[in-house]
Amino acid sequence: MDKIQKLVEEHVGFLIVFTLIVISIAGLVEIVPLAFQKSTTQPIEGLKPYSALELTGRDIYIREGCYTCHSQMIRPFRAETERYGHYSVAGESVYDHPFQWGSKRNGPDLARVGGRYSDEWHRVHLTNPRDVVPESNMPAFPWLAKNLADADDVQAKMRALRVVGVPYTDQDIANAKSEVDGKSEMDALIAYLQSLGLALKNVR
Repeated sequence: MDKIQKLVEEHVGFLIVFTLIVISIAGLVEIVPLAFQKSTTQPIEGLKPYSALELTGRDIYIREGCYTCHSQMIRPFRAETERYGHYSVAGESVYDHPFQWGSKRNGPDLARVGGRYSDEWHRVHLTNPRDVVPESNMPAFPWLAKNLADADDVQAKMRALRVVGVPYTDQDIANAKSEVDGKSEMDALIAYLQSLGLALKNVR
């Protein structure tokens, strides 16, 4: 045993190999079982895939880097559930590719923001956050109201998501372009924000 310890301590190559082996085994033990648990792979009751407009808004949310300041993961602690609502569960995010969980939170968590404010509130907030939250350090996004949402590739996105298990119907995809056409990027982003957390909104 002493010889093995000395070998690892004196040869960096062996140390790297053994470290990788330990991490790999630990990863398999922690991660692989999750792929077979229904609570992590099945959608919760009432969960619906994003509409074409919401999906477009989600892409804008990611493009503008909103996830760098806002998590969508409420931890199961009293301080969090009293402020934000029911803690996040994996079944809420099965249609998210990639999901927006995280721990970076310069702004409030948005997992339950759907329906909390009116569309007009979001519009004012995105145009100039300090008009509704004077102490906010969030940047303004006024150009979203001027830019038209991209309706040309939403059908292709929905077809791709259907391949990985999002249950879009042929009719959903056929109607997608007309749903997004003529809407602003702000309209799309607000639609996305208003969809967040509704499936568990009334759970306490």
